[in-house]
Amino acid sequence: MDLLNTLVDKGLRRELPSREEALAVLATSDEQLLDVVAAAGKVRRQWFGRRVKLNYLVNLKSGLCPEDCSYCSQRLGADTGILKYTWLKPQEASEAAAAGLAGGAKRVCLVASGRGPTDRDVDRVSDTIKTIKEQNEGVEVCACLGLLSDGQAERLRGAGADAYNHNLNTSEATYGEITRTHTYADRVDTVRKAHAAGLSACSGLIAGMGETDDDLVDVVFALRELDTDSVPVNFLIPFEGTPLAKEWNLTPQRCLRILAMVRFVCPDVEVRIAGGRELHLRTMQPLALHLANSIFLGDYLTSEGQAGKADLEMIADAGFEVETTDQVTLPEHRRGGGCGSVCGSEESACGSEEPVHGAESVHGAESAPEAAGVPGAAGVPDSAGVPGARTDLVAVRRRGAGTDLAPNA
Repeated sequence: MDLLNTLVDKGLRRELPSREEALAVLATSDEQLLDVVAAAGKVRRQWFGRRVKLNYLVNLKSGLCPEDCSYCSQRLGADTGILKYTWLKPQEASEAAAAGLAGGAKRVCLVASGRGPTDRDVDRVSDTIKTIKEQNEGVEVCACLGLLSDGQAERLRGAGADAYNHNLNTSEATYGEITRTHTYADRVDTVRKAHAAGLSACSGLIAGMGETDDDLVDVVFALRELDTDSVPVNFLIPFEGTPLAKEWNLTPQRCLRILAMVRFVCPDVEVRIAGGRELHLRTMQPLALHLANSIFLGDYLTSEGQAGKADLEMIADAGFEVETTDQVTLPEHRRGGGCGSVCGSEESACGSEEPVHGAESVHGAESAPEAAGVPGAAGVPDSAGVPGARTDLVAVRRRGAGTDLAPNA
């Protein structure tokens, strides 16, 4: 296919595709899907080989967010049955992080619900970063705390943070339909603040919220223009109790096409499969590794993810290898920016799971049927928007950070 040959050539040269070419990837048929994956896989291997970076989320403060993000299980007034707790102490957060690192994670993403941190919150998170780094040699730390005020990114950088995550989530044209308590421009400003402070900028999107192909291309082009080191791709987890609970718009094939488009537009950045991969990619997850070079290990912020052991087996069975702490994630030509590109560790993101406001994950303690999203349970539709959607895979996290149960790492 001429389109794919052109996109491979551009990806190997780090040349931006045209909007028409990016849209054409999303419009390819299921019959062409393996060709699309193979083509984007050539670009992925050029810049990242067969390495897969593992990231681990620690939810420092869960629920009770004053923002109204429609996709988020932690949004203002949401009745989603998630865990709710205030700030973890530095040692509690370090112990939670250690579980993920023991499972093979290279980066820890510290996430807190809320509009943005107060100066006291920045002090608290700075103490947590220092504790984690003192107790875990070689670890990378990414903070995801919402909108930043002037000087806060510099303080986090001074405490040892390597990266900062703040997702754009969707296109500027559509943003006001998803969130009204802050703007798209607010999010762009925070990404720029992180960049300017020398932090590796991590920012991504959420697919499946009812957006158009044009919206998806718009947000990915915006991320490339912002020169983010890391792009987490979240697939909406339609939590009961949120305005988007009935938005089941994704198939595994659609998810793969989205990841391929992101790889073609952002050929040399860390593309991370984030929240919702288990729910929407399901048995097609190994194919997605040919497109993305990074995933989250185990559970997400408020939902359960695939078991950490299953993640590691999937990576090995698909012929990939886990990236180690002595390997630098980004290709050499991207290592002149923030610490995210230079420190023996590097960029990633917490936003992988729809951070700052939401995410999901896998194993463990059982929750009530309505919280677990079982078809036929209270408020959960028996049929979804697309054939084969698995509403039964939505499960609220009941273990790990904020609980007395062992994490799923």
